[in-house]
Amino acid sequence: MRVVIAEDSVLLRAGLERLLADEGIDVAAAVGDAPGLLAATKALRPDVAIVDVRLPPSYTDEGLRAALEIRQTMPATAILILSQYVEERYALELVGGGADGVGYLLKDRVGDVDEFVAALHRVKGGGTALDPEVVTQLLGRRHRASPLDTLSTREREVLTLMAEGRTNAGIAAELVVAERTVEKHITAIFTKLGLPDTPNDHRRVLAVLTHLHDD
Repeated sequence: MRVVIAEDSVLLRAGLERLLADEGIDVAAAVGDAPGLLAATKALRPDVAIVDVRLPPSYTDEGLRAALEIRQTMPATAILILSQYVEERYALELVGGGADGVGYLLKDRVGDVDEFVAALHRVKGGGTALDPEVVTQLLGRRHRASPLDTLSTREREVLTLMAEGRTNAGIAAELVVAERTVEKHITAIFTKLGLPDTPNDHRRVLAVLTHLHDD
């Protein structure tokens, strides 16, 4: 596995490089800002980009915006956000096309090297690695005790396939039903989970996050 690292802390960056090298992972580049991340990813095409949210010069959300650009223009590179912060504005967009190949871990909650390396391998393979606290914040802390209990068996199947990143057409093919039927199921899922239509419609993402949070 080849990775690039974007982390402004010199000590943490060096620590990650050493840790990954010890695990047999090739660190193709380690940079301290978003432009460096984009340039390294474009030139080296790594399997995974490990990205801090807050990078220079403003230390706000440069890393996450760069990760979103990588997601959109270089989709073969998986993204693992490793940060102290949950930046909701762009995090929803990052998983907007499906949570496959995306991870978002909080530095303070990563307490095991093996788990961290396993998360890297998971996102490289097209899987998901989302810290439960991240999911909770992205859901706006409106998660009910059992929000999925109201879904029918078929609606749960549709939601599971949505969480795998399937399109409506892909879900229809998997379940051997009409695409229009899938659309009706998805509308019902949105209604039952209390996800109203909004100008910035992230209902599909929020539904998937609810599913992941319940697992």
